[in-house]
Formats: sequence, structure tokens, C-alpha cells
Amino acid sequence: MKFVQIIDFETERLDEMEPLLEEARQRNAGREGGPTHRILLKDRDTPGRYLSLIEFDSYEEAMRNSEDPETTKMAEQLGALCTREPRFVNCDLLDSSDLK
Repeated sequence: MKFVQIIDFETERLDEMEPLLEEARQRNAGREGGPTHRILLKDRDTPGRYLSLIEFDSYEEAMRNSEDPETTKMAEQLGALCTREPRFVNCDLLDSSDLK
């Protein structure tokens, strides 16, 4: 079953985060067990709040990815740019549809 981790974070330094996120995207491109899809959302009602949705093929693959030292390093770097501790929500993906 596909798995999505939602990361709810706040920052005033998104421009400094973007190169770290791009580096991670390039490192994970085509890597077996890595993230398969990412969506970054900006909260229109709360300035500086963002939601990152990271999709994996399974919960187990997401947990293996979380244990990777490179993932840990990146999470620490991103966390240092946040104005509060990120919150993580772990979800099983029950349905995904293109509606257009």
C-alpha cells in the first residue's frame, strides 16, 4: 500500500531550503525505495506555514528512507531553518485520482 508522510512546518527561509530540497530530489531520483512523489503546499491563511507531502511505495520503504544517514542530515539542516519543530503525519494512501 502506498504511504504518504505529511510534514507541517513553518519557516521564513524557504529560499534557503529550496537548494537542500533540490539536492535531495536529485539524490533520490530513480533510487529504489526512495520517495516517488512530492508536493509542497503554502498555507494561504498562515504566513510562513508549509505542508510537504512525500509519497512512497510503502510504509516500510519510507521507514528505510528515514533511517538513511543522508535523510537524517537533510532533516536536521531543514529543521534548523524552521521557526518551530516540524510536525509529521503518517498516512496510508487509500485513493488518489486525477479529477480533470
